[in-house]
Amino acid sequence: MEWWQAVVLAVLQGLTEFLPVSSSAHLILPSQLLGWPDQGLAFDVAVHVGTLLAVMMYFRCDIVNLFKGFIDSTFLNKPSQDGTLAWWIIIATIPAGIFGLCLNGLIADQLRHAAVIASTTIIFGLLLLFADKQKNLVKQLSQMPLSHALYIGLAQAMALIPGTSRSGITITMALLLGYERKAAARFSFLLSIPLILLAGGYKAFELLTTIHPIPWSFIFMGALVSCISAYICIHWFLKLIEKLSMTPFVIYRLLLGAFLFSAIYFGWII
Repeated sequence: MEWWQAVVLAVLQGLTEFLPVSSSAHLILPSQLLGWPDQGLAFDVAVHVGTLLAVMMYFRCDIVNLFKGFIDSTFLNKPSQDGTLAWWIIIATIPAGIFGLCLNGLIADQLRHAAVIASTTIIFGLLLLFADKQKNLVKQLSQMPLSHALYIGLAQAMALIPGTSRSGITITMALLLGYERKAAARFSFLLSIPLILLAGGYKAFELLTTIHPIPWSFIFMGALVSCISAYICIHWFLKLIEKLSMTPFVIYRLLLGAFLFSAIYFGWII
C-alpha cells in the first residue's frame, strides 16, 4: 500500500466512524472498486487508535465528569446524572460486545459483500430519515432511563452488519425515542469510546501475536490522520445538526447505495 492510499483510507475511517454514512460502505470502494491492496491488521489498529484519541480529546470534559460521577455513585453512594449516564454507557456497550464475540466470524465470512452493504446503506438510511422526521425531538440525556440505554445498545449491536453504520443506527434509535438531535449524537459518540476500546484492544492483541513485521511509519501516520479527520468531523457534525436535519446524510446514503448497486450490475465490484 502506498503512503497516499494510507492517507485516503485513514481520512475515510476518521470521517465515517462518526458520520451516519457507514464506514464499511466507503472502505469497500478503494479495495474492490479501485483494486487497492488490503490495508492490513496493523493499519486497522492504527486508525482505531486515531479515532479513539479524537473522540476522547473532544469529549475530555465529559469523560472526566462521567468518570467522577461513576466513582461517586458506585463507591461513595453519591448518585448524580453523570454517574447514571456513565452506567448507561457501560450497559449499552454490553450487547455489541456479546454479539461481536459470538458472531464476528460469521458476519465477516457471510455478510461482508457489496450487495449486503449497498442494501443496508439504503435501508438504514431510510430508517434514519423516518426517525429524523418524528415530532417532539426534545428529550435530553438527563432524562434517559435504563430501558432507552438498552434499546440504543441493542441498536449498536446491529451495526455489526456491514453497511449499517454504528453512529447512524444509534442516532436513529435515539431519535425514535424522542431525543434531541445533538443529544442523540452526543450519546452515540460517547458510546463509541468503550466499543472502540474493545475492538481496538482485540485487534491489537491479534497484532501482537502476528509473525509479520509491523510497519510503524504507516501506523503512526494512520493514527495521526484518522485522529485529525475524526476530530474535525465530530466538531462540525455537532454544529451542523443544530441547524440542519439528517436529510443530507440520508440523501448521500441513498446515492452511495445506488452507486454500489450500479457497480455490482456493471461488474466493477464482485
